[in-house]
Amino acid sequence: MSESYAFIGLGHLGGNLAASLIRNGFAVTVFDRDSAAVERLVALGATAADSAADAAARAGNAITCLPSPKVSEAVLAGPGGLLEGLPKGGTWIEMSTNGRDEIVRLAALASGVETLECPVTGGVHLAAAGKITALVGGDAALYERHRAAIEAMCARSFLMGPIGSAAVIKVITNMLAFIHLVAAGEALMLAKQGGLDLAQSYHAIVASSGNSFVHETESQLVLNGSYDIGFTMDLALKDLGFALGMGKDFGVPLELASRVNAIFEQGKAAYGGSAWSTRIVKLLEDAVGTDLRAPGFPARLEI
Repeated sequence: MSESYAFIGLGHLGGNLAASLIRNGFAVTVFDRDSAAVERLVALGATAADSAADAAARAGNAITCLPSPKVSEAVLAGPGGLLEGLPKGGTWIEMSTNGRDEIVRLAALASGVETLECPVTGGVHLAAAGKITALVGGDAALYERHRAAIEAMCARSFLMGPIGSAAVIKVITNMLAFIHLVAAGEALMLAKQGGLDLAQSYHAIVASSGNSFVHETESQLVLNGSYDIGFTMDLALKDLGFALGMGKDFGVPLELASRVNAIFEQGKAAYGGSAWSTRIVKLLEDAVGTDLRAPGFPARLEI
C-alpha cells in the first residue's frame, strides 16, 4: 500500500473505519482522547501517536471522523492539529458529517493541504463489516489517488462533485433516514393497536412497497427494546439542522423535515441528547402507553 494514513476520531464509526484500513494492509497511525479506543486499534496493528499533528507527520495523510464541525476545526487547525503535522501536498480526508458551508470553509483553512470530503452512510454495523457507502466530494484525481483506501473502508463510493457536494447528499440521506424512522415507529404502533403480531408485521412491511432501509434495520432495535443504533439524538439534531439550513438556503420548504426535527427536540428533552436516536420511537410508546416488543430481534445490528 503506497499511502499511509493518520486516523483521528475512533468512536463508534471511526473506530470501525480505521479497523477496516488496518485489515486491508494499510499503515495506520491513530490518535484519540479515548485511550481505550486507541488501544483497541493498536491491538489490530495500528501505531499510536501523541497528538493529531504527530500522527499526521508520521503518515503524511490524515483521516478524521468527528462529531461536529467545531471539533473538526479544532483537530485540523488548533494547537497540535493536523496542519502542524501534514506535509505540503498531504491529503486530509474528512469523513465527518458537515454542512456544505462548513466543509467548504474548513477546506479553505487547510492551506497547502489537499482535501477530500468523504462522509459515509449506512450505519455503524455496515462500517464494522467494511460494507458502508462513501459519498465523496473533491478533485477527481485526488479521489483516484486515495480510492484504494476509501474502498478498503467502504463497499461503494460515489464521487458527487467538488467540495461541498458530498455534504449536501449526506445531509439528504440522513434527513430521509430520520423521517423514515419516525414513520416506521408510527406504522408499528398502528399494527400493535390494530391487534397484529408485531414480528409478522415487521416481515410483511419488509416485503411490501412501504419498506425502507431504516425499517429493515432500526425497527429491529425498537422491537428488541435496546434502541442501540450507535447514533445519538444530538447527532440526529445536528444533521437535521444542516438539512433545514440547506432548505432555507436553496429555497426548498422542508415540511416533513421540520416536523421530524421538532419530534427529535422532544426526544432530546425526554431522554437526553446522548440517548440513541432510535429511541425517538419511545415518545410514541410513552404517548400511547404501550411498548413495541417482539421476540427474535437483535439488541444490535449485525451483518
